[in-house]
Amino acid sequence: MTVDVGAQMRKGVVEYCVLGLLSREPMYGWQLSEALTGAGLIASIGTLYPLLGRLRDNGWVTTFDRPSESGPARKYYRLTDAGIDQLARFRAQWAPFARAVTGMVGEG
Repeated sequence: MTVDVGAQMRKGVVEYCVLGLLSREPMYGWQLSEALTGAGLIASIGTLYPLLGRLRDNGWVTTFDRPSESGPARKYYRLTDAGIDQLARFRAQWAPFARAVTGMVGEG
């Protein structure tokens, strides 16, 4: 059996990538999907909405509606204070973790 290592790595960090994107500005689902699919972090927008639901359930994001120039109002996502704190905790741990992994598996 072959394990998709990339899928396992993405699964561990994609929520924090969403928090990172939202730390820059509020975004609606399609914007988030474009950024994440473009980076190869999710396969499709269909995988994004359950993730956003989990982030909302955790209290890390909240939503608001904003009028759209091309149709009905869009639902935007933004970080809550708890989401900002969670992202800060992830950032504090990410660099040492990445260095440790690179030190063990990196090329010579």
